[in-house]
Amino acid sequence: MKFCLRYTLGGLKIKTAMNRIFFLVALSSFVLFFSCKSNTNQTKDVVERKPNIILIYADDLGIGLLGHEGQQIIKTPHIDALASGGLRFQNAYANMLCAPARASLITGLTDCHAQKFEITPGAMYKKISTDNVTPTEVENSINQALRPIPADQVFLGQVAKEAGYKTAEIGKLEWGFSATDQQMKRHGWDYYYGYLDHVRAHGFYPPFLFENGKKVNIKGNTLANAGKTGEPETPENLTDRHDMRGKVHYSQDLFMNRALNFIETNRDNPFFLYFPTQLPHGPVAIPKIHPDFVNDDRLTPIEKEYASMVKMLDDNVGQLMQKLKELELDENTIVIFTADNGHEIYYAQEGRVLKPYANIETGKRFNDVEHKYYSNLAGDVFDGNGGQAGMKRSNLQGGIRVPLIFRWPAKIQPGKTTKRLVANYDLVATLAEVTGFNEPFRTDGISYYDELLGTSIDNGHESVVYSSYTGPTLVTKEGWKIRTDLKKEVFELFFLPEDYKEEKDLSDEHPDKLEALKKELLKACEGDLKNGFFSNGGSIMKVPSVVKK
Repeated sequence: MKFCLRYTLGGLKIKTAMNRIFFLVALSSFVLFFSCKSNTNQTKDVVERKPNIILIYADDLGIGLLGHEGQQIIKTPHIDALASGGLRFQNAYANMLCAPARASLITGLTDCHAQKFEITPGAMYKKISTDNVTPTEVENSINQALRPIPADQVFLGQVAKEAGYKTAEIGKLEWGFSATDQQMKRHGWDYYYGYLDHVRAHGFYPPFLFENGKKVNIKGNTLANAGKTGEPETPENLTDRHDMRGKVHYSQDLFMNRALNFIETNRDNPFFLYFPTQLPHGPVAIPKIHPDFVNDDRLTPIEKEYASMVKMLDDNVGQLMQKLKELELDENTIVIFTADNGHEIYYAQEGRVLKPYANIETGKRFNDVEHKYYSNLAGDVFDGNGGQAGMKRSNLQGGIRVPLIFRWPAKIQPGKTTKRLVANYDLVATLAEVTGFNEPFRTDGISYYDELLGTSIDNGHESVVYSSYTGPTLVTKEGWKIRTDLKKEVFELFFLPEDYKEEKDLSDEHPDKLEALKKELLKACEGDLKNGFFSNGGSIMKVPSVVKK
């Protein structure tokens, strides 16, 4: 690990009889940049304010749902504009499930260590509505069960906060499944608003949310389950979804109001806004169908509503960008768009898409080995995983490859793409370098700040690694991939540049490569492949029941 001290100084022009000298005087600011590699030619002769940062984190957004990735039904012009106006990563990876994905993003660590992330049960805060307990009782119960956070552990929000940024997280908070005010503050958030409980976030009409440790009641929202509806689609579920009693305020609208206000309030200070939305995670819920889909005969009613959720996410991106332009912050704001994991279907309906996932013609269940999930076999009209194999919860590409876009007009040339291999656990290191965080910290990530600036001198990771319900997977920068199903004693080998759909297992043809990657995978899992086996029973800690005193 190497530290580079770079100064950004005020410029003062001094004339002499002999010549002209531009003498740099430290009148206003200096910036410390953390870096995993040396940097040159970074000194500037003008004062530059640190860039604002907005991280938009979509929930269960398959890469195939975006227009610039080939989506044919849902138009996403605002997200597409981010891609055309910035840098698009074509080899970006994340975990196969929301909780470990968010944990990796926030900590900068993989989910294949022997010491697992502590993932609490969901629905803890629902007890406030159903069991007459207080928020303090729920919080204390969770905090008592969590291990103390090491003093030297560093988190995403903390990196920006300690570098002088005003930080906020708005939406589906932290990695959960139930989080606490104590965690939020320790992780570095000056301000937060949203769901501390990810199971409650499966409903879009919460009777209460949390703002900086305080419970905020949402007038008109009266349902304890936050209006969560059932799936797959049936006449009963359709009726329940359209029954708007107790559903007055849509959560995403509440989040957008807070996000826009945070930007406005902090227009004169460097800020970091982390915006983990609920969209388009289901079950499906939307106030109204978007006009684009009202008369689209290709879609069933629930598919129209799901498409409207994706459309609302795109519209929200447009609102954020418009606010930046109005405040003249657009040029020096880094806008990052990505997702937590691969695609998931919330619009299953008999005769259309089956759930649990199965071949729509034969009814045979997909098992991700002999019978891999593909959109055309499953009947997904949107092809949400972009033609890849697998879905959320799988270590196939459809579960772990995600969109990643950076837009920063002041520094990033528009319309660029890169094949550099990057992981969601790289973001802490990257933002440390962007913001000037100058403390040493432990991370499995590698900063790709140089890639953003177009000055990359290497290719970052040799490989990235992730756990799954069947076992770990590893992808190399050359495009080799080893994936496992430990229960079935399966080790598959693919060469992704020539096999986008993971159809041809090359383990018999390239036994030496398979063995080499097995060793690399074992090392990444700290000597035990079971460390890459995600299990609800093994990874989710037991939290004592909340007892009313």
